[in-house]
Amino acid sequence: MEAKRFISTIFFLFLLSKSYSLPHPKKGARIPCKRLAFYFHDIIYNGNNAKNATSAIVGAPAWANKTILAGQSHFGDMVVFDDPITLDNNLHSKPVGRAQGIYIYDKKEIFTAWLAFSFVFNSTEHKGSINFAGADPLMSKTRDISVIGGTGDFLMARGVATLMTDAFEGEVYFRLRVDIKLYECW
Repeated sequence: MEAKRFISTIFFLFLLSKSYSLPHPKKGARIPCKRLAFYFHDIIYNGNNAKNATSAIVGAPAWANKTILAGQSHFGDMVVFDDPITLDNNLHSKPVGRAQGIYIYDKKEIFTAWLAFSFVFNSTEHKGSINFAGADPLMSKTRDISVIGGTGDFLMARGVATLMTDAFEGEVYFRLRVDIKLYECW
């Protein structure tokens, strides 16, 4: 009887020690099925750079125009873009796809935008698209937007994309690093 109790105690202590020695993910935390990282490069048309521009203002408030971004944190400007996507932060690297969509500056007091866009791939590595939408508080170091779907290699993908402004040059150029974590992969 004493031996059974001793063995039971040792077994219980063994289980207890294992439960404290292994790192536990947060309850309900999920592990991504796929991780990707890309850069996209936006060159906004400013009246002088039509040959190199990858985006243009297509809507502006009454006090602004469609060539130069509006004052007051660009509030009311709507920009459409077709930007190259690269694997590194060099604008002149070979593109692996295009970032295509819109962003709308939606707040007067601070730089913030709302994004809706797709990464469109047609390379040997990836085919199809990943679709994104969400708020982009530009002054935050990192911000998350939703991955809301996809096609091809990314059919019905769901997840989160973390955006980081990697570089910007005034109001003409910016580069975003996009770290993608997909939680539904087919």
